[in-house]
Parts: sequence; structure tokens; C-alpha cells
Amino acid sequence: MKQFIQQYGKILLGVSLGALGGFLYWRFVGCSSGSCPITSSPYISTIWGALMGGILFSSFKTDQKKQNQV
Repeated sequence: MKQFIQQYGKILLGVSLGALGGFLYWRFVGCSSGSCPITSSPYISTIWGALMGGILFSSFKTDQKKQNQV
């Protein structure tokens, strides 16, 4: 489990923060008319935020080979 957290911890953090951010965006900004495909539903907004957070934080992933050489 510790190795899993070390390997995917940043991505999991990004997914969690992105999901929270997506939900909060829906809650406080959102789209009340229902014409906005992403922000009109809390589920879609949360999933979209989680995906974007995961993608963003996965770009910060360190390469294990480079880390072991130092």
C-alpha cells in the first residue's frame, strides 16, 4: 500500500482536489439555466474537475529511474 501511495499519491491528490474544485464551482458559480453542459450538473462538474485535476497533477510525476540514480 505504501508503494502505491508513493507511486500514485500526487495523481490521487490531484483527482481529489479537482473533484472538490469542480463541485465547489458548480455550487457557487454553476449554470442555473441548465444550458451549460458541464456546470449544470453537480455530477458532471465533479467528474470533470477530477479528470482535470488528475491530468494536471500527473504532469508533476517524477521518473523513478532518475530518482534512483541520484
